[in-house]
Amino acid sequence: MKRICRLWLLSGMALMCTISGVAQQIVYANLSELLENRGDTVTTLRVEKRTKNQTYLVGGGDYKITAQGNRWLTRYLRKRCYAVRVDSALYVNCRKMHYKKFKMGTWYAPAIQICRHIYYKMQPVGQIAASTAMPTDVPRLGGNVGEAISAAGLVHKRVYYEIEPETGQTEFLGRKRMMELLKGNEDLQDEFSQEPDESAETMEKYLKQLECNTN
Repeated sequence: MKRICRLWLLSGMALMCTISGVAQQIVYANLSELLENRGDTVTTLRVEKRTKNQTYLVGGGDYKITAQGNRWLTRYLRKRCYAVRVDSALYVNCRKMHYKKFKMGTWYAPAIQICRHIYYKMQPVGQIAASTAMPTDVPRLGGNVGEAISAAGLVHKRVYYEIEPETGQTEFLGRKRMMELLKGNEDLQDEFSQEPDESAETMEKYLKQLECNTN
């Protein structure tokens, strides 16, 4: 019934992507749909990069995704949609993401999909993730995202998180996990072992070299 209602909602709000030259836009209601690539195709989405000031003041993901001229679909995108794909770019809804006891906020984070594994890029949250991105003597804020986001600079920092495909839970993508993912490629493991940090910039270089034998 929920599936029927959602399809009815989308049918009156977006056209099927049949026009040549129009970007392919797919919305996914949950993780299962994303992993199986069986979402609904629309054509009215607008992807907007949020400013650093907006992220600092409100938190949440780096991208705001709305449906132009359609407030109902925009509401669905903000509160219920799990992920959105626009051509080759993938975004996950931060409202659906949690790391331990910390909520990721609102709007969307850019993501990389490798087979059934999803890795998304966000500000560091929680003590462990935060400690990898900044010195321990830099003050941190309190609150849901707070313990990790500092007025001194974490608003500019990004790290990667991994979505466990069976449970949907989020884990921090740190040095130990990356070495596991690179197992079987000694050259990449050796190169990664020399990296100075676990920042998103560092991790992304190796994520893009992984193949579909991800464990």
